[in-house]
Amino acid sequence: MKLYNFTPAANALRVEMFLNEKSINLETIQVNVREDELFKEPYKSMNPFNCVPFLELEDGTIITETISICRYIEEKHPDPVLFGSNAKERAVIDMWNRRIELDGFLPLLHSVRNKTSFFKGKVIPGTRNEILQSPEIVNRGIEMFKVLLDRIDPHLSENKFISGDNLSIADITGHFMFNLSKILKTDLVEKYKNASRWKSELENRPSNPINKISGD
Repeated sequence: MKLYNFTPAANALRVEMFLNEKSINLETIQVNVREDELFKEPYKSMNPFNCVPFLELEDGTIITETISICRYIEEKHPDPVLFGSNAKERAVIDMWNRRIELDGFLPLLHSVRNKTSFFKGKVIPGTRNEILQSPEIVNRGIEMFKVLLDRIDPHLSENKFISGDNLSIADITGHFMFNLSKILKTDLVEKYKNASRWKSELENRPSNPINKISGD
């Protein structure tokens, strides 16, 4: 297997943390997204959606999308379990991952892409076009993040991690949701005692690839 990645990207970091939790080392090829390498061959043919990360299997199959990659790796390397070990756990973890992804991670991702000058002309992942950045999308993403924090903070008062006592893929998604909020310079999470505790717990895990990037 080969992982095609660009470490600074939020979704690339999600896969890296997932692999670190499982102590898996994959052959990794860094694709220079800043130089538009994803729009050049062989990457363009391998992944026409022009996004990282993507996984190349031994038979040439290409798997894109962060959660799809992580699910495949979980099937091949089930220990430690990060998607749940039975039907109930898998459903609960999937529920929380979707909530965090749809109501926090993705809205903040689009906020970043609509605010940061680097993403001018590429507000939609994997594209280069003339769609204008929108302050309304920036504000909406931050407001959606606040609504999510209002909902999950009471839940986290009774749970160490978002789906219970053990770390899961949903927590990894949550960690990089918080990282996106840092890029936007929003301190909303500090107003939520339980979410702030959860955030610190995730930041301090040895698997956190941001620590390696920052040199901590």
